[in-house]
Amino acid sequence: MSRLLLNTVLFIVTLAFMPMVFADVPPAQRDEVDHLIEFVGSSGCIINRNGTDHPSTDAIDHIRKKYDYFRDDIQSTEDFIRYSATKSTMSGKYYTVTCPGKKTVRTQQWLLDELAHYRQQKKSK
Repeated sequence: MSRLLLNTVLFIVTLAFMPMVFADVPPAQRDEVDHLIEFVGSSGCIINRNGTDHPSTDAIDHIRKKYDYFRDDIQSTEDFIRYSATKSTMSGKYYTVTCPGKKTVRTQQWLLDELAHYRQQKKSK
């Protein structure tokens, strides 16, 4: 086997066994995403996607699936919200959230507000 062919084979084998690198939120923001996922899941609110209401415990599964699907595009917590919990990629309709005793709002704004609150709490500690 020629040296060039051997080097090419070794290069390909090395690439095949390298761990895949995925884009994602920076490690410093990962706690924010984890917080938002927990926030949605424990909120007791109703998330409406494409005209169908879902309890927050079911909605969080959908958000996690979208997070996994769009992970390569997500580089910040705001990207996580935009790609995973804002609107349907199929219909383009915005998701909404209705919490007990509160007005229905878009999930995007709801989560951005919670993110700002979370960041403010962390800053004051």
